[in-house]
Amino acid sequence: MTSLRVLTGITTSGTPHLGNYVGAIRPAIEASRRPDVESFYFLADYHALIKCQDPAAVRESSKEIAASWLALGLDTDNSLFYRQSDIPEIPELTWILTCSAAKGLMNRAHAYKAAVQKNEESGADPDLGITMGLFSYPVLMAADILMFNSHKIPVGKDQIQHVEMARDIAQRFNHNFADLFTLPEAQIDDSVAVLQGLDGRKMSKSYGNTVPLFDSEKKLRKAINKIVTNLQEPGEPKDPASSTVFQVWEAFATPDQCEYMRGRFAEGIGWGDAKKELFELINAELHEPRQLYQELMSDGAHIESVLIKGAERAREKASALMKQVRAAVGISPIS
Repeated sequence: MTSLRVLTGITTSGTPHLGNYVGAIRPAIEASRRPDVESFYFLADYHALIKCQDPAAVRESSKEIAASWLALGLDTDNSLFYRQSDIPEIPELTWILTCSAAKGLMNRAHAYKAAVQKNEESGADPDLGITMGLFSYPVLMAADILMFNSHKIPVGKDQIQHVEMARDIAQRFNHNFADLFTLPEAQIDDSVAVLQGLDGRKMSKSYGNTVPLFDSEKKLRKAINKIVTNLQEPGEPKDPASSTVFQVWEAFATPDQCEYMRGRFAEGIGWGDAKKELFELINAELHEPRQLYQELMSDGAHIESVLIKGAERAREKASALMKQVRAAVGISPIS
């Protein structure tokens, strides 16, 4: 019986922050330890090139993200952890899928449509600044997913369309050539927290409101102290439901700790004291991984060896599938 295959990609275009940790990294690492799930985690460095043209930034982000996942306990024996660009079969499959993917489907991609709309609203050429990378992005994502015949793709609601497009592309290939691809499904986990940032909006690099995952204790404390709060004084009861401080607390706390802080809010805890306790809670969880992260960042050769080992295992699966794909489309040795 085939085990459940779950695939997650991490774009290498930024430094991991607390929102990434709570929303994606922590639940994925827990899943990596399940014996009944075959997990694939990859550094999406080809995807990073779509929005980042700074080579040094892409390289550094790849190192930071790999070190973060390893420091936080990713089980690389029970899962496959690899760099997208180490799997040459992925761009090959991307081209083969591009040759049968409908342009009309690409026209409906949210990111492409948003870029066109922004140009039109400013009176510019609709295609200004739009690369083929942005336009073809869904096909590359489809290749990532279909290469390993993944069943479930954990994504945020804004990414559901890309999984549906991968499904459409797979169906078209299966119908035209051979039934080789599993039809993937988006996996939305409503129990996974979407962390608020320093300004109360969703924590996002684009808003500039993030708390880097492995900054020093001093910088972590400083960032938490910047969380926007209301003007209620110490002694005044406070509403947990409208507080970013409590929402972040909830993402790191046990149920008992949540009840404790609800009580403190009802008693009117001062914002300074609440932020101090929040720092201590988060720092306790990240203290040991932070030390390991710093060790890994000074040992790039070890990170590289882990990624190469993962790529070798991933390529065994990828090359076997590509042999079938090539034969299906007529690219095979002449007998």
